Amino acid sequence: QVQLVESGGGLVQAGGSLRLSCTASGSIFSIGAMGWYRQTPGKQRELVATVTSGGTTNYADSVKGRFTITRSNANNTMYTMYLQMNSLKPEDTRVYYCSANTRWGNYWGKGTLVTVSS
Repeated sequence: QVQLVESGGGLVQAGGSLRLSCTASGSIFSIGAMGWYRQTPGKQRELVATVTSGGTTNYADSVKGRFTITRSNANNTMYTMYLQMNSLKPEDTRVYYCSANTRWGNYWGKGTLVTVSS
């Protein structure tokens, strides 16, 4: 079992910045790639960015050059993944979810709301 908890969402003006955090605990030894996804209620969840255990990153075209994903192993019991979001736009307003891929499948956090005002 893996537990994921997101934090850092909130309200920001267009052009501003936010940093999201995701803390992974539990059977972290099983975690491979991790990622951030986002969703508007009633619409399909979409990829924002992923990072492999080796540090290789991938971004959606809509966030390239504005968002940066990183992950760290603070200790043997917890991973932390970050999403630095700069130059935010109103269309970035979504619920953002943390995901971890493990040998048993994908795990998801409960999400954190990001609202960008124009």
